Amino acid sequence: MNSPPRVAFFTDTYDEINGVALTSRQLDAFARRRGYPFLCVRGSVGDEPNTLNRDRTLILRRGPLSFGLDRGLMHDPFLWRHYAQVYGAVRRFRPDVIHVVSPGDVSGIGATIALAMKIPLVISWHTNLHEFGEMRLRRALRKFPEPACNAICRLSKSLMLSIEVGFYRFGNLLFAPNQELIDLLIQRTGRPTRLMTRGIDPHAFHPSKRRVSDGVFRMGFVGRITPEKNVRLIANVEQALLARGLKNFRFLIVGDGSDREWLSRNLRHADLPGILRGEELAAAYADMDLFLFPSRTDTFGNVVQEAMASGTPSIVTDAGGPKFIVRDGISGCVAHSDGEFVEHAVELMLDRERLSRMRDAGLEQVANASWDQVFEDVYAGYLAAVREPGSVLPAAHFAASS
Repeated sequence: MNSPPRVAFFTDTYDEINGVALTSRQLDAFARRRGYPFLCVRGSVGDEPNTLNRDRTLILRRGPLSFGLDRGLMHDPFLWRHYAQVYGAVRRFRPDVIHVVSPGDVSGIGATIALAMKIPLVISWHTNLHEFGEMRLRRALRKFPEPACNAICRLSKSLMLSIEVGFYRFGNLLFAPNQELIDLLIQRTGRPTRLMTRGIDPHAFHPSKRRVSDGVFRMGFVGRITPEKNVRLIANVEQALLARGLKNFRFLIVGDGSDREWLSRNLRHADLPGILRGEELAAAYADMDLFLFPSRTDTFGNVVQEAMASGTPSIVTDAGGPKFIVRDGISGCVAHSDGEFVEHAVELMLDRERLSRMRDAGLEQVANASWDQVFEDVYAGYLAAVREPGSVLPAAHFAASS
């Protein structure tokens, strides 16, 4: 196959503010820029009826029994009522491969259609649902005795991971955003698994977007302000700074979620503007001097790259995907404990020369992190899945043949 494969893409989130939605929008835009045959099937965020647009976007209306997985992120257990319509649209489109993003309501329909039509199925891993579930369960059980809580949470995490892995075994080819997850999927599913990172729009995020020059040291966070992001650790950073007698600082916490009110009550030097988009978001990144990302559950960390492209070094944890982005001690810091995370923040506020070196290293690091390169690799994977499941083609193959 020398022509680009026909791809039917099913995503459970598209318009929302999260890494999966961003990646889905970027993949859709990439295929359309290149003129590739691409059908995008996604759920609605409002009350609009089912729509199949001329640009080959099929929007499925979620019903009144949908429930929220997070703020703005819905799941409809009865979305299967649209199965016949979706099946018909996919059959008319005649895809060579179907790509789904998670064990969600829309993706589940896509995976079922791929199996029914005997079309190669590609599944990308974006979210550690088992870790999200464990953290929320642990919070709900915080009044239980600690041994009982730990036992219940370990069992829950193991069961949820087994369910996730069971879904991914249906794929002919898997994508994962970091090497740890690649190793896990190969070991647990036996399926060929390829790296799928994330890109940066260099025009959207840039140090030139900075608006402030008042001498205030700004530390920031961007993302869902929820327990799985471990955002309450930011309060520990403030306490440590105040204990050292440092006062000329502020926190800029961008986003929304269940812990936003807690941070508003417990941070003395903080601005929480809510969700920002476009130029306002780009300026917020550039206004920061240091990016704090205490999450231990993120599989990649788009926001870390966006901060880096804006000239803002990051402190991240040693769990999840962000540690693969930050070059420890060079373009940021990787903390191996909560205490170390806090200490890094204090040290970098006091050592502006080291912070400046990290800033320059980060800008150099992300200079070539383009979305086009990411998706050229993805399309090479599609070709591998179509030609022979389990085969591996170099990314350059598809670029040369198209």
